[in-house]
Amino acid sequence: MRLAADYPVWVFGLTFEKLLIIGVIAVFLLGPERLPHYAAQLGRLVRSLRDLASGAKDRMREEMGPDFDDVDWKKLDPRQYDPRRIIREALSDVDPFAEEAPKPVVARASVNENSAYLQRKRKREALGADETAPFDSEAT
Repeated sequence: MRLAADYPVWVFGLTFEKLLIIGVIAVFLLGPERLPHYAAQLGRLVRSLRDLASGAKDRMREEMGPDFDDVDWKKLDPRQYDPRRIIREALSDVDPFAEEAPKPVVARASVNENSAYLQRKRKREALGADETAPFDSEAT
């Protein structure tokens, strides 16, 4: 017995069973006298969409020239990308094209000597006990 998960998913997530149910409902709603007219309209719509897609493909081939056949279209398919893997690779500092393995980063226990906090602290300590900080009348 085949499950619905075994069938391929078509356009907009519609499986064969869902399309069959939509077709049966359409037969009952439209009736036998209007059904051929709407079926012909659907056929014309599908044909025009197919012509539109093939025209766009031909125009793309014409504009790109011989490079169009060299493009690996399967590699550019967005369905193959795993967003978790992309984020994981972007956040890691590993260069995938590096020849040698990167060295592990070790956290230092000391504070950066060039931090703004330490620089301000050094300036305050540089003033003597009897000196006051320079006053800027425009700053306040």
